[in-house]
Amino acid sequence: MSIKKILLVEDSKTETLIVSKMLIDAGFSVKTASSAEHALIQLNEDKPDLILMDVVMPGKSGFQLTRILARDSALGMIPIILCSSKNQETDRIWGLRQGAREYITKPVNATRLVDAIRRIEVQ
Repeated sequence: MSIKKILLVEDSKTETLIVSKMLIDAGFSVKTASSAEHALIQLNEDKPDLILMDVVMPGKSGFQLTRILARDSALGMIPIILCSSKNQETDRIWGLRQGAREYITKPVNATRLVDAIRRIEVQ
């Protein structure tokens, strides 16, 4: 699987700018959504190759949206990387159980992020 288009779901404008730049610098095309609800609208308009999602957001959390997407027949095949300041092992395990393929912690490191994306490409 070749990943080119990424949907970044992040409620922090600063974090959105930082992570978007990392992804663009690594050669990816990036669309953004500021909430789970906005992400669902974006996903109905254009399906990305991967979703990079924050966990702590207003409304539905990244855990909740991951679970919804993983169970959706049309969207369940899109790999999800959860990206969060929640850095406990229980958070990582819970995120993976919801359907995420990877779980990385903030602050985001560009090398770790790209490595996580590459691991998904070879799965």
